[in-house]
Amino acid sequence: MPQIKKKGTSGQAKNFITRTQAVKKLQISLPDFRRLCIFKGIYPREPRNKRKASKSSTQSTTFYYTKDIQYLLHEPLIKRFREHKAVSKKIAKSLGRGEVGDAARLDKNGTAKISLDHIIKERYPAFVDALRDLDDALSLLFLFANLPSTVAVPPKTIALCQRLCLEFEHYLITSHSLRKSFLSIKGIYYQATIQGQDVLWLVPYKFVQRVTNDVDFRIMGTFVEFYTTLLGFVNFRLYTSIGLVYPPKFNASVDEKGGELGAFILEGKNLGHQVSSEIDTQNQINGRPVNSTETNQEIQKKVDALGDIVEHIETTTQEQNTQTQVADENSEAIDKFEATGDGADILPQPQISGAEASHLFESLTFFLSRETPRQPLEFILRAFGCKRVGWDTVLGDGAYTHNESDTSITHQIVDRPPIPISNSTPTPVQDADTSAQASKSIPPGSRIPGRTYIQPQWVWDCINEGHLLPSYLYAPGATLPPHLSPWMKPKAGAYDPTAPLAAQEREGEAEEAEAALELEQEAKGDADEDEDEESEEEVAKTTNGVSKAVVPPKSKTVVEEDNSSDMEGDRHGMNVALGDDDEDSTDASSSFSGLDEDHLQADDVAPHPTTIHQAELEAEALGLPFSNTLASNPDAPAPLKSILKRSANNPKQKIINEAKKKRREEEEELERRKGMMGRRKRKLHDKMVYGLKKKEDEGEMLRGKRRRLEMERARKAT
Repeated sequence: MPQIKKKGTSGQAKNFITRTQAVKKLQISLPDFRRLCIFKGIYPREPRNKRKASKSSTQSTTFYYTKDIQYLLHEPLIKRFREHKAVSKKIAKSLGRGEVGDAARLDKNGTAKISLDHIIKERYPAFVDALRDLDDALSLLFLFANLPSTVAVPPKTIALCQRLCLEFEHYLITSHSLRKSFLSIKGIYYQATIQGQDVLWLVPYKFVQRVTNDVDFRIMGTFVEFYTTLLGFVNFRLYTSIGLVYPPKFNASVDEKGGELGAFILEGKNLGHQVSSEIDTQNQINGRPVNSTETNQEIQKKVDALGDIVEHIETTTQEQNTQTQVADENSEAIDKFEATGDGADILPQPQISGAEASHLFESLTFFLSRETPRQPLEFILRAFGCKRVGWDTVLGDGAYTHNESDTSITHQIVDRPPIPISNSTPTPVQDADTSAQASKSIPPGSRIPGRTYIQPQWVWDCINEGHLLPSYLYAPGATLPPHLSPWMKPKAGAYDPTAPLAAQEREGEAEEAEAALELEQEAKGDADEDEDEESEEEVAKTTNGVSKAVVPPKSKTVVEEDNSSDMEGDRHGMNVALGDDDEDSTDASSSFSGLDEDHLQADDVAPHPTTIHQAELEAEALGLPFSNTLASNPDAPAPLKSILKRSANNPKQKIINEAKKKRREEEEELERRKGMMGRRKRKLHDKMVYGLKKKEDEGEMLRGKRRRLEMERARKAT
């Protein structure tokens, strides 16, 4: 007799386990289970059939792999969690007895620290794996570095995140690994290439962050605890790979004054690399040498003693270096991919190399006005080779200079309206140590001649393009070019704001759009004239009524005296009612039969735009064109017919009609071809055409908007 198969021993019921069963199996609390799963990288799974996966009558919502939970049984952190639980019980008992000292002693000495080093090594056996998982870590740590300290976010966590993020930025500055950046609504996106891996992260703006209660900071704090350990390992490996000592020296006094990047002093791991990295770059805070007390005298003596040896080595290897430099220049040249056909897609171009990135802003000296964001600008400028960045004293310490009138400044980044040129001359720098200079500033609203003033977007667009862009496009008060995402791949047929309109328009699109715009402007001008005439007539009527009301009625004697003059007026075709006789007035009013047709046609007034719009709606409801409706309608007003006749003879209207006729013929030809297709191919074709038509309509709308703006600018310029 075959063995009876029990329920829940095979299939999905065996492969999956519910969260409640997993917590019972591990014998830990639910918060500890969440922390353990985050540390180990175990996430809920979705079975194909929840009814078969759940062993109970009620359907569970959260499932895990049984093998993952079995793997957690041997985790050393479970023992730490149980020890923490035991210590917390002892602390609670001590507080219940009133033994506050014992409770404080247990909290300080009895709680063992949790180490996540072994988990980092397990989850990332290779360094490349850690780099691939660095995007989320950097985004979360930069977010916590900008949060205010609260009960849920302690100050120690914020300080740790800030230190790790600044250390990572120092590596990018030293290695020139930063490639692209983009300003968005969410924040600033950065992309760096580290050992062949592209790392993309988001940094929020330096605004006041409001911590809300609808965010579970316990879960986010667990991720922060894991990511801080991960970034510490990554920073150590990155620093040692370029010959730097980790962690770098930290100057707390400079950091308290807002130095940030200037509060760290990097040191080389070996003496040869230390000469090039520490003395040349790192012993200079933002291009400014530090005080003599901060330098290491012993290292300086060793460098002086080995100076002759270094010179001898340099002379012997000079020829080899020249050959290798030529080979490197040939190898580092970036090829540009060009499209082979007119309708082919534009291939993405390779990124800028590290050698080119290190020399982009090398020869320039920048000064940041107090209204500009100092932190991202300083980081980007220094990452792309700039050694001298100054700013106003209100932005913090660590600047190359705080003197705005320094003659060595070549570019000043401002974010304010246009600045007039000042008559004051810049003051030359007399002391080499710029840190001892007094904070000097030019009068507000003035501008130093010979200095280039640009807006902050110029820096981002330059690094994304890989070369310095014209500065006049980013002058203060100028309309800035569109700031596009550097990761957006241009597609054939899509709208490209950077390309000219002539290269994107279809055949005859420009002429048709210009004709439509001119016709629309003419119609608006006619409507404005009609409104002006109507307003003038209303004003005339009101003035006439007022004059009649003010003039007093004449007496009979005065009327008899004026009969002679009135009779003369009758000879000129004017009938005037005289006196107070009611019969004469009624006869005179009844004798007027209105204007004749010729007079009406001559003095015809253009209809109101609402009348034209109503006629268009009636034609659309009948399924007829607007011209046929007016031609067949004898009751249509003469002004509408005259307007239609003028528009039909207008060459601009002819251009629009010809373009519509051509599109209609193309659609009819396409419908005839579709009739020869099968049902399945016709459906597939309709889907393709729908997507392409949607993209074309969107591109045409954007091109039309851009064309309107350009025409308005040209009209204002003339």
